[in-house]
Amino acid sequence: MKQSKDTKNKGNKRPYSMYFLAFVIVLYLVLLVIDQKKMQESLILSWNLLVRILPAMAFIILFMGIMHYAVRPGTVMKYMGKAAGGKGWFLAVLTGIFSHGPIYAWYPLLKELKTQGAREGLIAVFLYNRAIKIPLLPLLIYYFGLAYAIVLLFYMVAASLIEGVMIDFINKGA
Repeated sequence: MKQSKDTKNKGNKRPYSMYFLAFVIVLYLVLLVIDQKKMQESLILSWNLLVRILPAMAFIILFMGIMHYAVRPGTVMKYMGKAAGGKGWFLAVLTGIFSHGPIYAWYPLLKELKTQGAREGLIAVFLYNRAIKIPLLPLLIYYFGLAYAIVLLFYMVAASLIEGVMIDFINKGA
C-alpha cells in the first residue's frame, strides 16, 4: 500500500516550538538556581505583559480567522488582474497585511496568480505588506506608542504602493 506524500512527511517534522519551550524552561530553571528573585520578577513581568496584550491578540486572531474564510482565491484573482484599479491595490495591501504563515507557502499561490494574469506590481505590494505583522502590533504599540505605530504603518503601506507602481512601470517597458 502506497503512502500519500502528506503521511510520509508528517513523521519528519521537527517540533521546533517544543525545543524553544524546553529551552525557555531550562533558562528559567538556571535562573532559579542563580537568582530566585530575578526569576520571580521575570515571571511577573511576562505575566503582566501577557495579560495586557491578550485581549488585543484574541480580537486579532478572531478577525484573521474571519478574513481567512471570507476572502476567496477567485475574488483575489478577479481584482488583481491587468484591469484592476483601486480595488486591486487595496486588496493587495489588505491581503498582504492579513496573510500569515511562512512566506514560502505563499509562493505557489502567487505564481498561480501571475500565470492567470495578476499584475506583478500588485504581487509586490502583497509581499511588501507581509512585513506588517498583525499579531505583533500590540507589542509595537506597547513599546513605541500608538502614534509611532500609525506613522510606521502608513509609511510601509505607502512605500509598498510606490514599489508596486514602479514594478508595473518597469514591466510595461520590458
